[in-house]
Amino acid sequence: MGEPLKETLYLLLEDPEGRDRRARKIRTFLIALIVLNVAAVILETVREVSLQFGFWLRTFEWLSVGIFTAEYAARLWVGGPNRAQGLAGRARHALSPLMLVDLLAILPFYLPFLLPADLIFLRAVRLMRLLRVLKLGRYSDAIQVFYRVVVRKKEQLVVAGFMVGILLIIASSLMYYFENEAQPDAFSSIPQSMWWAIVTLTTVGYGDVYPITGMGRVLASVIALLGIGMFAVPAGILSAGFVEYARDKERTRVCPHCGNPLGPCNTD
Repeated sequence: MGEPLKETLYLLLEDPEGRDRRARKIRTFLIALIVLNVAAVILETVREVSLQFGFWLRTFEWLSVGIFTAEYAARLWVGGPNRAQGLAGRARHALSPLMLVDLLAILPFYLPFLLPADLIFLRAVRLMRLLRVLKLGRYSDAIQVFYRVVVRKKEQLVVAGFMVGILLIIASSLMYYFENEAQPDAFSSIPQSMWWAIVTLTTVGYGDVYPITGMGRVLASVIALLGIGMFAVPAGILSAGFVEYARDKERTRVCPHCGNPLGPCNTD
């Protein structure tokens, strides 16, 4: 009885080809439940709503966690799309990104029962319930494509982030050197000057801290122009990644009967 039940659960939860009507209904139900959970967490922060509907919001929370827990346990049991077997295989499946997201969706509910906690910890844990929105990534092809592109381009993105960090440190250090004597309160240290550098690099420009010396203004102009180019680099990397992904997908031959990929097509 165990294997037929596992096969049924696999088709209902994974359904790699999306042809099972029951699986599509379960998928739609879980998406709606995730959206409603996020909405409930947001509404709970409104004092009037919390006082008037607190009992129903907590009841909905308990029911949702029960469903998400059952879903997580079922996915762990069936082994996922690769049908992981054995202790090592199930451990790898449990540590996969999508399974970790499912675990994070239910963990905030159980943590207060497992760990001694103060009020600040409880507030932080309850806020973590918003992580359930990440579960939508399992049901969105677009989000999964974005994740694959980011993983494929992770080295270039790390280098771009490293360059932005270097520019941030240089800008903060120079501005501290130029403005510290003129504005000892606003630019009292390099870490405090980083706030100005971040605001300038991102071109937000709050205006609460700004240079008044000649050299400080020249530096601010240069950093503002460099910031536009530096943040365009990650966007260009991701754009190239999407183009490469689309090209690789077009070059993949698909079986007309089952839809499984057969290998790259030779388009040259």
